[in-house]
Amino acid sequence: MALILLFFLLAISVVSADQDAFIGVNLGTDLSDMPSPTQVVALLKAQNIRHIRLYDADRAMLLALANTGIQVSVSVPNDQLLGIGQSNATAANWVARNVIAHVPATNITGIAVGSEVLTSLPNAAPILVSALKFIQSALVASNLDRQIKVSTPHSSSIILDSFPPSQAFFNRSWDPVMVPLLKFLQSTGSYLMLNVYPYYDYMQSNGVIPLDYALFRPLPPTKEAVDANTLLHYTNVFDAVVDAAYFAMSALNFTNIRVVVTESGWPSKGDASERDATLDNANTYNSNLIRHVLNNTGTPKHPGVPVSTYIYELYNEDLRPGLVSEKNWGLFYPNGVPVYILHLTGAGAVLANDTTNQTFCVARDGADRKLLQAALDWACGPGKVDCSSLLQGQPCYQPDNVIAHATYAFNAYYQKMAKSPGTCDFKGVAIITTTNPSHGTCIFPGSNGYNGTLVNSTSLAPSSNSSDSAGGCRPKSLYGSNPYTMSMILSVLLMTLAFL
Repeated sequence: MALILLFFLLAISVVSADQDAFIGVNLGTDLSDMPSPTQVVALLKAQNIRHIRLYDADRAMLLALANTGIQVSVSVPNDQLLGIGQSNATAANWVARNVIAHVPATNITGIAVGSEVLTSLPNAAPILVSALKFIQSALVASNLDRQIKVSTPHSSSIILDSFPPSQAFFNRSWDPVMVPLLKFLQSTGSYLMLNVYPYYDYMQSNGVIPLDYALFRPLPPTKEAVDANTLLHYTNVFDAVVDAAYFAMSALNFTNIRVVVTESGWPSKGDASERDATLDNANTYNSNLIRHVLNNTGTPKHPGVPVSTYIYELYNEDLRPGLVSEKNWGLFYPNGVPVYILHLTGAGAVLANDTTNQTFCVARDGADRKLLQAALDWACGPGKVDCSSLLQGQPCYQPDNVIAHATYAFNAYYQKMAKSPGTCDFKGVAIITTTNPSHGTCIFPGSNGYNGTLVNSTSLAPSSNSSDSAGGCRPKSLYGSNPYTMSMILSVLLMTLAFL
């Protein structure tokens, strides 16, 4: 037993801590129902989000991200995987079109090849490593291989016997894929991408896993899960799953590959069967996750080693089918208003800005000019907005066009009405943004604490019945996480009972 413990302790510090962890966000693939790319980027800037993961390589989004310095991870969608995995030329064309065409202006630093291929598209598994190698070859040919790392995201369900973490191993039926994949990651200095969802582990446990353990809430020492082989204490599900991945790699003799969590989060709303998908729990999980990651806490196996993490996801997705929770993983509504205000005191600047009182109403990109003019006329007339600043010679006259003038009038009405729901629609030609549209000496209402005076009026701006909604990326399901978590559940239960 002493020799086993010594072995595990010696393995703890193999992965180096040579850089700080980061928090990023995931953005869905269907951008048609989301804010425009420029508005998405404005939100990223306002929230100091410096890392974003795309589920594709959308050209408009990549162009909007140019010259921002934001680090971008693009993706090869699963439906393109077979073609790329079977043809070096196809892979080279993909890199030329989706990467080389955008760097260095757009700071692309990673490529995710497929998504959870082993569990969601097993027929493509035999060509997965070839796809990674072909993409890597194209990067090498363009001298981009040092800047851009290539990997593929995995569901945590590929890890079996995940608790205690020291006993974890990858599903051995996938060894013909995992071994060459890990060799590739090791040789290229890349990382293992892992999707970690304590919410699903908790839901599948039927109450055996304590909610506090899933949410990073403090636990008394007697309630902490202890790995009997290493005597390491686990205070949350997230760390246990990440360490299970490290131990699973060690079981295949790979000890120097870092884990990056490509998806993690908690839904803020659910149906009757999802009573723990609440605003409070989502806020608690994501706030604690961000603090945990940015403090470079590491995990019990690798203390101080960063576990960079992308939160799933930036926006709610109202049109996503399935359970209510499927639509409610976002940190923000599609109009840029936060779903909840994260509790991030002392956790740094990322996602720390309360945009609830920092929102403005602006003309929607691409809106019809005639509809904009009609809405502008309404705002400056029946809407009783003071549009004197738009007169010639006044601070907001320039630029003299309907978009700029409508933006000022829309925002003045929105602020005057105390940002009430429905006051930034104007028959679909307006949208809420967190970016202050003030320019030069033209200071918009709502800037620096200045709001338009609320008049005694019950009228609202013309509105439509349509609602903004984020586009969908890959769907989730309650049983899409780890079907093998019962081993972890039973182990936690036994250890908990042992301390009672």
